[in-house]
Parts: sequence; structure tokens; C-alpha cells
Amino acid sequence: MAKKAAEKSAKELSEMLLNPRKNGFFKVTDEKIEKADKFCEGYKAFLNSAKTERESVEYAVAAAEKHGFVPFDPKHKYAAGDKVYYNNRGKAICLAIMGKEGCKNGVRIAAAHIDNPRLDLKPIPLYESSEMAYLKTHYYGGIKKYQWTAIPLAMHGVVVKSDGTVIKVCIGEEAGDPQFTITDILPHLGQDQATKPLGTAFTGEDLNILIGSRPVRDEEAKDAYKLNIMRLLNEKYGIVEADLISAEIEFVPAFKAVDIGFDRSLVGAYGHDDRVCAYPALEAILNCKNPVQTVVTVLTDKEETGSDGNTGLNSEYMRYFIADLAQAEGEEPRHVLSKSTCISADVTAAYDPHYASVYEAQNSTYINGGLGIAKYTGAHGKGGTSDANAEFVAKIRRTFDDAGVLWQIGELGKVDQGGGGTVAKFIANLNVDVLDIGVPVLSMHAPFEVVSKLDVYMAYKGFKAFFDEK
Repeated sequence: MAKKAAEKSAKELSEMLLNPRKNGFFKVTDEKIEKADKFCEGYKAFLNSAKTERESVEYAVAAAEKHGFVPFDPKHKYAAGDKVYYNNRGKAICLAIMGKEGCKNGVRIAAAHIDNPRLDLKPIPLYESSEMAYLKTHYYGGIKKYQWTAIPLAMHGVVVKSDGTVIKVCIGEEAGDPQFTITDILPHLGQDQATKPLGTAFTGEDLNILIGSRPVRDEEAKDAYKLNIMRLLNEKYGIVEADLISAEIEFVPAFKAVDIGFDRSLVGAYGHDDRVCAYPALEAILNCKNPVQTVVTVLTDKEETGSDGNTGLNSEYMRYFIADLAQAEGEEPRHVLSKSTCISADVTAAYDPHYASVYEAQNSTYINGGLGIAKYTGAHGKGGTSDANAEFVAKIRRTFDDAGVLWQIGELGKVDQGGGGTVAKFIANLNVDVLDIGVPVLSMHAPFEVVSKLDVYMAYKGFKAFFDEK
């Protein structure tokens, strides 16, 4: 006969009633650790090949087509098991697998973003000063400006000529490529800079990228240094300065993804936020077999700037896609959305003991603790968040526990310290149940971020369990 609670020892009561935090390595087998390490080899390859939203979509399309996905046709009738994708302007993508029950009981969505903090070029960026050539930038997303100086940068993007010709650009990633940088003042002359508050020591207008120092060999030439850069670009890409007006050029850190630590337990790279959730969400749908409900992975743009614009989730493109899926089955789109559920797959802040004062330790997520659940995000009294309902949180808990997924729950720092947001509120506004779930990150939004391999693998297992649940 089972003991009554009053008859149990303190240890037995503790195991039965309390919820102690425990490092994930004490909860998993060696086999799972090996699987996590192997999974992250693929993740590192993704990070190195897809540093921008356009490159991420190209990667996703290629991977999807290898797994039998085809471009979505809203006029076509699809059957259970059919796989489709919708490429939104090359900067966002929706992938779906038709479920045995179709859309009638809602769809299951995993939504991650594929844009990252970076430096974009201004419309008229090229200039010369003091016999050197530079590019003017406008930073994208929330960055600490000082972190972007004195590091190697790579140039990614597209130039669209006035005749519509699209020219891809990627310089600084391959061995032997030139790279670029933003210079900083030497400490010997930096006394004035050192007296400024950290947030104002650099302004946005200071983030100008050094791109050359040789002129055209004509002493009578005007703008000889700028002209030499355009000569080189014209020879390589066939473009003129005016073509930069209709270009989307991003400068990103030239770092490659690497293992961190003697034990290789961590991955350091640019762009974990939010590719560390995008890659598992993509892999989860690529490896999903015979779902009951239709499943959808969304890799979206513009989250770092508020999700506005026609490739961000404050637009209608995801709703239109799901509406088309519903209507093809004779279902009313709003009824399908109202029955749908979503994982807003976005990162959370990992507890950092060196900055403990901004965290509330009991309600933080930790490296190697598994997937991080955030019932709400927002700031200053939960402003700007969807705040998931308790019933959906319980459902996700059960799904993860049944699938052996390590998970934890926390907040983004102390209540009055700051905060942040995700795409959750925009999807919740469609009357969808949404919960923020993602990988804890150290040095979030820095040019070089750090995550746990075990946590990355648990993101994949968690998203796949959400899709596979019967």
C-alpha cells in the first residue's frame, strides 16, 4: 500500500512535492549527449552558411526540397502527408505538412525568426576621408555599438540593378577573402572616450566601415579612393554607385561557429538569436512523419525591429497562408486559427553569474537546463506580451515530459530591469494559443553569442514532440 504523505520522510516528500532545479547532464544518458553533439555539427554548418535572412530562406528551401516539399499552390487540393512551402520574397518562409485530420482542428505552428542584429548600409553609403574609403551604416536591431568595433566583418546581401538584375554579394567568409572592420581609438589617446558612459561612447554615425586605402593611380582624379573601390566593384559585379541605392547589403561578424570550452559543451557564433531556434524548428518539420494535425514551421524576418513590414509577423502573410490551407479543405480560416496552437520559438537570456544583479536566480533559465519556457515576455508590467494561458502551459509541460524533453521556465531578468519581446503577441492576436519557448543564450545580441549543445538538441526534440503529439 502506498504511503500517505504524512508517513513519508522529508526526502520522499521533497521528491514528491518540490520542483528543484537540476543540471541537465544529471538527467540524460550518454547517448543523448552524443546525439546533441552530433545535432550541433549540422547546426554549426547552418550558422556558417546562413548569416542573413535571405541565406536562411535559401538554405530552408534547398533542405525542404530534398525532403519532398514543393512550392505551395493555393488552387491545388492537398492530401494528408503532402509537403509544401511558401517563400515570401526570399526573406521569410512557411513550410507545412498536411495532417491526417487536416486543418479542421487547427494547425500546430512553430515560429522562429531568421533576422539578426547587424549593420545595414545607408542608401548612399560610399565616401572617402583622409585618404581612406568607408561605408556608412545604419545598425539593425538592438546592439551595443562598442561591440561592433575592431572585429572582422563580412559583407552579405544583394544588389538589384535598375533593370531588375539581382546580384548576390558575399565577401569575407571564404579563405583568402578580404574582410572589413570599424576602427576604434587607441587607449593611449582614449581618455576622453573613457569618460563617456558606455552607451554613448559610440554613436550610430561612428559605425563606418573601413573598406580600402588605395586610390586610382591618377593624381588629378577626384574622389580617387572612393573611385578605386567602385572600379573594383564594377569589375567584379558590374555595378555602379547608383546601384547601391537599390541594394540590401548587411555587414555581419566574419566569425565561424566554433565549439567553446575544453569539454566542447557549448557553441559560440554570431546569430544564435534566433537561428538557434530556427534550425531546430526547420529540422523538426523536415523530420515530421504523418502528423495528425497539419503542422507549420514559420521562419520570419523583421523580429529584431518590431516585426513590421511584409516579411515580418506583424503583417498578414502567415495568416493568409493558413487561410489558404483552410479554404482548400472547405474550412473557415478564422475557425482554424482559433483552434490552432503555436510555439513562439525564440531565445531567452541564460543566467550569467558575472551579471547576477540583473537576474532573479529562482526565475531564470540556465545553460544545460534544457529548453527555456517563458509564459510571458514584455517589460514594465508585462507590457507588449501575450502571456500564455495556464491550460496551454500545462499542455506543453505534458507534451515535453512525455517525450523526455528537458525544459525549464524563467523570466528575462528582474522585473524592473528591462525586458524584451517576441513574435508571440502577433500570433496570439489571431486568437491562437501561443507560448514562448527557446534556447537560453549567453551574450545575447553580441557579435558572438554562446549556447549549450544540450539545450539546442532539446529544442529540436521539443519542437518535434509538439508536431508529433497525437
